[in-house]
Amino acid sequence: MSALSPKSAVTKLSYRGVCKAFGDKTVLDGIDLDVGPGQAIALIGASGSGKSTMLRCTNLLEPIDDGAILLDGDDITEPGRSPDPVRRRVGMVFQSFNLFPHMTVLANVTLAPRKVLGKSKDEATDSALAMLQRFGLADKAADYPDRLSGGQQQRVAIVRALQMGPEVMLLDEITSALDPELVGEVLNVVRDLRADGMTMLFATHEMSFAREIADTVCFLKNGTIAEQGPPQQIFSAPAHPETREFLARVIASGRL
Repeated sequence: MSALSPKSAVTKLSYRGVCKAFGDKTVLDGIDLDVGPGQAIALIGASGSGKSTMLRCTNLLEPIDDGAILLDGDDITEPGRSPDPVRRRVGMVFQSFNLFPHMTVLANVTLAPRKVLGKSKDEATDSALAMLQRFGLADKAADYPDRLSGGQQQRVAIVRALQMGPEVMLLDEITSALDPELVGEVLNVVRDLRADGMTMLFATHEMSFAREIADTVCFLKNGTIAEQGPPQQIFSAPAHPETREFLARVIASGRL
């Protein structure tokens, strides 16, 4: 299990022997990890290594088969547990933007706070406009998603998740569907969240970004955390051959 950073001696999110299979294919095979409040954890590894499934299980989009995931010490993966209260506390942003195409940006961002949190239209609107302003989207509030660039749509998706006031954010390859010139504007939003002290787990192929902002980098292979540690150690002196081989392929592709 990972040691917590000096920021905190307690855990916000804990994984205890988490296992998940789809049919006869094991996707998560005994995941153990502790995440402290305000930590940023980068999940790296090849496609199919279990990164996205780990995040989806955390948000209760997929049930686990064994083990437990604890939020502030509470087992959120108990059978029969309602996912809705958990999802109010654990926000998730996906590779695809998943915005409602028939709604304006403002309507997309205010829908959940009004319907789920019971905020008034004025309260939800004021909060949404302030958040859109912060992330450079105030002039897009009345636009529909098809009028936005991919980077703008992904920033709107992040704002939508933040409007629920989450304690933890899960980011699943949020730049993978973007053109290279749009990646930077989305990563800047994540930098802002990092500076605010948001607890985050993010699956990414952007290795230089992971090295920049993560407290801990976890290399996943075949559904296990094969190696974890501070970015400097993982990227400069990885201990495991599998990690070295993966990073060599990343370097050869020009992504590190």
